[in-house]
Amino acid sequence: MSAPRVQKTFCTTREAATLLGVSIGTVQLWVESELLQAWKTSGGHRRVLRESVDRLLHKTAETPKVQPKPPATVGVERRLSVLVVEDDPSLLRLYQVKMSLWPIKVDLVTVDNVVAALLSIGRGGPDLLITDLNMPFTNGFEMLRVLGRAPETAHTTTVVVTGLDAAEVQRRGPIPSGIEVLPKPVPFDRLLTIATQILK
Repeated sequence: MSAPRVQKTFCTTREAATLLGVSIGTVQLWVESELLQAWKTSGGHRRVLRESVDRLLHKTAETPKVQPKPPATVGVERRLSVLVVEDDPSLLRLYQVKMSLWPIKVDLVTVDNVVAALLSIGRGGPDLLITDLNMPFTNGFEMLRVLGRAPETAHTTTVVVTGLDAAEVQRRGPIPSGIEVLPKPVPFDRLLTIATQILK
């Protein structure tokens, strides 16, 4: 009779990256940002707590994967990949309806929390990221700090759409430079202008 198989309580960064579907660099970044719990061995190798990996997977079981952008083809109209991070279901639906009416082609992914957003970005950075600031699990301020060091967003334009006033944003922030902050209700005309500029 064979001995029962015991599941490890930890994994390597490579194993964690495979389980989460992201790069090793992204796993290391999430460890540094405390989204994943880990420690270093005496030899300097990082070990990730399997429970923290499973917790991320559980929270994002329904998160749609961002498909890699196809190579540009002559004569084919380019599509804009957009990720919207917003915990209000009615607002997410509004984004879907409004963007479907835009004169440009949009591949839209919506998520309702920061952890799901980071996983989606780790699988492929969007052209345009639109995010709220007040959300469950981890707030938008922390996500922006993490993304400031993420290679996946090197070519992503990020826009904040928030109901917080400027003084509150400054008190809890600051927002990284180069990120436009827009007030709610969602200014879709301005977002369309930004999206069109990205395509150009």
